[in-house]
Amino acid sequence: MTYLKDNFLLKNKTAEKLYFDYAKDMPIFDYHCHLPEKQILENKPFNDIFEIWLKGDHYKWRLMRNYGVNEEYITGDKSNKEKFLTYCKVLGTAFGNPLYHWSQVELKEFFNCEIEINEENAETIWNWCNEYIRLNNVTPQSLIEKSNVKFIFTTNEIFDDLTTFAKIRKKDYKFKVIPAFRADKIMNVEAKGYYGFIEKLASLTGAIEDLDDLESAIEKRLRDFIKEGTCASDIALQSAYPVADRAAANEVFKCARSGKAVSEAESETFKGYFTYFLMKLYAKYDIRTEIHVGAMRNNNSVMLEKLGLDTGYDSIAEDDGIKYLSRLFDRLNNENALPKTILFNLNPKMNTEIMTLIGCFQSDEARGKIQYGPAWWFLDNKVGMEKHLEDLTATGHIGAFVGMLTDSRSLLSYPRHHYFRRILCNYLGTLIENGEMTNDLELVGKVVKDVSYNNAVNYFGVK
Repeated sequence: MTYLKDNFLLKNKTAEKLYFDYAKDMPIFDYHCHLPEKQILENKPFNDIFEIWLKGDHYKWRLMRNYGVNEEYITGDKSNKEKFLTYCKVLGTAFGNPLYHWSQVELKEFFNCEIEINEENAETIWNWCNEYIRLNNVTPQSLIEKSNVKFIFTTNEIFDDLTTFAKIRKKDYKFKVIPAFRADKIMNVEAKGYYGFIEKLASLTGAIEDLDDLESAIEKRLRDFIKEGTCASDIALQSAYPVADRAAANEVFKCARSGKAVSEAESETFKGYFTYFLMKLYAKYDIRTEIHVGAMRNNNSVMLEKLGLDTGYDSIAEDDGIKYLSRLFDRLNNENALPKTILFNLNPKMNTEIMTLIGCFQSDEARGKIQYGPAWWFLDNKVGMEKHLEDLTATGHIGAFVGMLTDSRSLLSYPRHHYFRRILCNYLGTLIENGEMTNDLELVGKVVKDVSYNNAVNYFGVK
């Protein structure tokens, strides 16, 4: 039996009542994740716990590296079992890390396994979970349905094949899978292989020689996405940049299009204009814009060359470029072209600055038109979530908040929603117990339900 009890993270009776009476049974709306839609459609049974739990999960890889584990046991040639046993050994003493909680919750929720994860129990857990997988035919769809998920927004690049979504839509699933539009590979003009990305887009939309062609191609692909139900987009930025002159951006694009190297300054010129163009386009089609700002990508060039992108070598950037975000939002607002936007901030030092900026651009167009996104990536842990709720309630309105997401590549990540809900209920329950807010639990419970699910449904306008 593990340390996990029914009142995990719930420190008083009011918190418990809020969670069990109002939050626990609400469905899940996962409006940003990196699940492969093809895996959901094919619905192939898993062979072992490693395939579900560790394969492709750079959160876990990063923890193992921090413990000094050889890469052979992380992404290398060691067997699935050896990698699994190694992870259990590492996790057993990772006190305070969110994975220490998440991993234990995942075993309990999905495999009915309450054995404490550590080196001594690793072999037993391996056998238990694999036997459960064999007897219960564990598949992607079964995991999603067991988690009571109703909506999944995957993250798809502009030139991704969308035919899988049409096939999913024809199935009688208990959940919907909808692509979110992403054009990052077109934005990052400095990237290796940029010419190939443009050629790939051109194969779908027609010749692309200059910025006019590029903008037309992007709009054409966005309309293709909208036919598949798309109502959200994603933009990832290390920092916000000044909105550059369109002519200057065109010159940078033509340089990159020809295969020439682009300097850092030129790249920022293009990104500043391109972010403005995308957001204006999203406003035209009422596409919600999810902006992730503050990640410094690919710090370790040796491992980038060896393993590629998204393998656990990103970190928090120092500058979010808030003054440029302000100018960007103001320009779009003046042009009546500021879309509904969720702004995710990775640098905790900027929480209050970001939150107060968001408050400058609200309107009656939507409740919480500009959202302060949930604690993200390195911040989606107990400390980060509690700090996020403190900043949100101090400078904004929790009743308008669209709640949690997974941002994950793992089908076992849905308990993170309940992790967040427990923290939310504990936060509000503690305020009630301290006499700092109303003890009308019906009123507070409605807010809990809204933040857990209802607000996201209303914000994204899906059915």
